[in-house]
Amino acid sequence: MSLDFFSAFIIGLLGSGHCVVMCGGISTMLTTAISNTAQQKKYAIVFAYNFGRIASYSLIGALVALTSSMAAKNIGLPVSLLKTIAGIFLILLGLYLGQWLMWLSHVERLGKGIWRYVSPRTKKFIPIKNIQSAFALGALWGWLPCGLVYSTLTWALASADTINGALIMFFFGLGTLPALLSVSLGTISVKTLLNHTLFRKLAAILVILYGFYTILIAYI
Repeated sequence: MSLDFFSAFIIGLLGSGHCVVMCGGISTMLTTAISNTAQQKKYAIVFAYNFGRIASYSLIGALVALTSSMAAKNIGLPVSLLKTIAGIFLILLGLYLGQWLMWLSHVERLGKGIWRYVSPRTKKFIPIKNIQSAFALGALWGWLPCGLVYSTLTWALASADTINGALIMFFFGLGTLPALLSVSLGTISVKTLLNHTLFRKLAAILVILYGFYTILIAYI
């Protein structure tokens, strides 16, 4: 599983240019809301928000892996099938990141019902007053409908193990950190690299290749 954790981190890193588009607004707002605080506290709040987001990813990963684990044990659902589904979603994710085929945008709509319920609750933590409210806001924002997150969740699903599912999403979340920290803390060079067309296309191709690899090893 250590290869899966490392790969999840890389997927998060390669796809994190998408995070700038999806979550860049809240990251910028977060920085603006705490602009008058001491620099050290500003860093603490930014990291608390992001680790709240990653905590939600981990929780969701654990839940979907628990579901697949129960299905594998109770109805004999083959893990190879789950890994094939994960591989297909990785291929779709690569096509989505490369802007060659946008089918994942339809998948994102599946989470809008949950987001309509969660979104109003974010308002009670804005403006950011302390580290605790930043973590809570990040934890709620982690439920934002996102094709990148959903594609990686199929990987957690394929693990059919609660702890491994949580860890896959945790390492994926760590991979997205550079992108969102670059927005929050104003590291323009990182943000520029992640949004560069060549980087996005190369990242997309690598994700597609890993999707095919995932399907291949499911039957070895």
